[in-house]
Amino acid sequence: MRMLEHLGWRVVRADASPARTAVWVSASLLLAVLLSALLFEAAGASPAAAFAALLKGAFGSWRTASETLVAATPLIFTGLATAVAFRARIWNIGAEGQVFAGAMFAYWCQHGLAGFSPAIQLPVIVLGGLAGGGLYAGLAAILKTRFNVDEVISTVMLNYIIVYALSLLLLQGPWSEPGAFFEQSAKMDPGSLLPLLSGGSRLHAGFLLAVAAAAVVQVIMTRTPVGYEIRAAGSNLRALKVQGTSPARVILMVMMISGALAGLAGVAQVYGVHYRLKAGALTGYGYTGIIVAILGQLKPWGVVAAAIVFGALVTGATFMQVKTGVPSALIYAVEAILLLCYLAGWAAARFRLKRVAHAG
Repeated sequence: MRMLEHLGWRVVRADASPARTAVWVSASLLLAVLLSALLFEAAGASPAAAFAALLKGAFGSWRTASETLVAATPLIFTGLATAVAFRARIWNIGAEGQVFAGAMFAYWCQHGLAGFSPAIQLPVIVLGGLAGGGLYAGLAAILKTRFNVDEVISTVMLNYIIVYALSLLLLQGPWSEPGAFFEQSAKMDPGSLLPLLSGGSRLHAGFLLAVAAAAVVQVIMTRTPVGYEIRAAGSNLRALKVQGTSPARVILMVMMISGALAGLAGVAQVYGVHYRLKAGALTGYGYTGIIVAILGQLKPWGVVAAAIVFGALVTGATFMQVKTGVPSALIYAVEAILLLCYLAGWAAARFRLKRVAHAG
């Protein structure tokens, strides 16, 4: 900033009208496509062929489209979790650990019910996921409100703690599969699995639950006193205190809602996709959810759209590698490019450079 002022320029706020925002965001997305094309070119493939294979691998048939929705499901949950917290300017970086906590608490509640009907087991795993994620996020809220520990630090550290706790339970621990050499539980009881929505695909009821969660968050944020407090906290947390609202209560409430949503991502992956508890089934969704929330502008339906885009990138990457030879791991670089270009476009829509005269 000082360097710009030394050169005679200053960054000032611009009138971020819908038209200006649309132009800059569209330009940023076009730039992301061009940069991704250069990346595919550097990998030795035709950009047009790579994009075509990526699109076909994600939406070319009902089977591939359903796989895209399966991949998007946990990202919807973690994106919503991040969006709720960030709208209150509470920087919950712990969705990753809260995914683990939700899956673990759901498993702890359910594995003693093996043999019971799905009507009993399914509500238990959903409530267990909500409770596990919410309570684990509540730890960070207590550290912040009682001991003034920054939530960024506490949530990141809690991410590591829960991963090691799961490893302890699965590595020749009480939850390990008898006779297995891997850190995983035995397969789940059939009565606890999330129902499939159609034959011939892996799309499960967790996707409908994710869409329902987005609808609930939308209603909470726009039509309830809780949503008002969350938005007010994002504007000025101290002002809430002047109005008689306890900031500590708001922080605890926001973190527990955020963690509960993240916990459902763990339930979706364990009981809808992998059918057993293991770290590999849960890793990465919390951190990716932060990107999804930002691209979705911290709005529930924007999060759903961004999650489907990211699900499409992950699903289509394998087909792209088969058809063009572009490594599927390169898709994570594309995700990073998309985020950086979007942030640049968002900043350009809201700020501009103004020429200023040099003093004296």
